[in-house]
Amino acid sequence: MEFYNKVGRLALGSRMRRLTELHMDQASKVYALYNVEMQPKWFPVYYSLCNGEEKTITLIAQEIGHSHPSVSTIVKEMTKKGIVKESPYKGDGRKNYVMLTEKGLSFDERLQEQFMDVNTAIEEALAETQHNLWKAIEEWEYILEQRSLDKRVIDAKKQRESRDVTIVEYDPKYQADFRRLNEEWITTYFKMEPADYQSLDHAKEYILDKGGYIYLALLKGEPIGTCALIKMNDDTYELAKMAVSPLAKGKGVGNLLGNTVVEKAKSLGAKKIYLESNMILKPAINLYQKLGFKKVLGNPSPYERCNIQMELNLAYLCTEIR
Repeated sequence: MEFYNKVGRLALGSRMRRLTELHMDQASKVYALYNVEMQPKWFPVYYSLCNGEEKTITLIAQEIGHSHPSVSTIVKEMTKKGIVKESPYKGDGRKNYVMLTEKGLSFDERLQEQFMDVNTAIEEALAETQHNLWKAIEEWEYILEQRSLDKRVIDAKKQRESRDVTIVEYDPKYQADFRRLNEEWITTYFKMEPADYQSLDHAKEYILDKGGYIYLALLKGEPIGTCALIKMNDDTYELAKMAVSPLAKGKGVGNLLGNTVVEKAKSLGAKKIYLESNMILKPAINLYQKLGFKKVLGNPSPYERCNIQMELNLAYLCTEIR
């Protein structure tokens, strides 16, 4: 147990496997007490068939929450022991019915006695604990079904790495980086267009002097992402020129930049933020939707690559918050 005390929650999976192995070992001894030739891992399949019905492996797997290969392996093991048997599934020779044999059915009386005694023993053991293990397992299974552990780790990784990223306002020294980052992502998926050259080569005149803003994301002082907030009129700004270096993938940079420009637009009293994109850029579209943008039918775009226009209604958001 010293290992688990040292490692803590990092060894959660290993500790649960240890607990499972402990249960399986002791459950095997329980079956032997009642002279039932059964392995603990077979029990869910046995229980599914104990009323004498014929069922397919697919149906059994659905009922007990196991994978098809897992049930198939268990059925083969139980067949070797003469506990179940298979017969051709009518209408589809690729499938088989599974049912208990006479030997399997003969376990019923002894198992009923075993079930009563096991239930009593478990209730007594649970009464000795400070926490309700059964409910805790149900809760843990539920939250992992809602959002898996690997996805939670990905989010934690992004949060940790994003703490090393700082967002700064545009400075002329970042002009080359602003152009480089945008050209890098544009040419990865599309081609540079006249409107790109206009805004990237003349950022001050096209964006800043017209009341817009440009932000850079820095990782240890190095520009890894950028985004612009272009003024369209007193009520509306455009989120544009968002680009993140492939080297910064997975660090949540797009989310940081997006939230920065949204908060800036709010502080300026803007009512809407508009953007143009392309539906093949699924991560970008997902980000915009996460920020609250909705698909709209906007004005004709100066970009050939644009096939979706989106809008964030800041006035609506403020009403919802209040």
